[in-house]
Amino acid sequence: MKHSTTNQRTRRGRGPARRVGRTLALVLPVVLVLSGTLAVTRVNWSGTTSNSVLTAAEASSADVSTRAVSRTPQDILRDKLLLELQEKDPGVALTHLQEAVNGRPSLAKHCVSIARALGRAAVRAYGPTRAQSFARPVCDTSFASGVAATHF
Repeated sequence: MKHSTTNQRTRRGRGPARRVGRTLALVLPVVLVLSGTLAVTRVNWSGTTSNSVLTAAEASSADVSTRAVSRTPQDILRDKLLLELQEKDPGVALTHLQEAVNGRPSLAKHCVSIARALGRAAVRAYGPTRAQSFARPVCDTSFASGVAATHF
């Protein structure tokens, strides 16, 4: 049996090893840079022996004595409405809650919890009977359920 070597060509650049090599050549530097960056941000550069691990964003703001706590829009709205409830009455707070939900539909999923918080605060401020008199069908009567849950 005779083996022919006349029609054998080399596979220059067409094999799977070549494709894997190119992929690694592109991906490996990115992975190394990212892992090095993450490792550096986890090093305790302050010299203290505290167990707190700072991220890069926290490390840059570590010199600030009072750091602002990021608050969600629903937390801001809840605090504002609870303040209105104390200064004016629960009816005004419920009206503003409905207006806020109509103006920003993304707040609708938080409407029930905010209305219940208003109901609980109204019971503490006005008592259960007077607080119930402010009930409206805002957020599926959640205000009334907050009043009832606090009363009973």
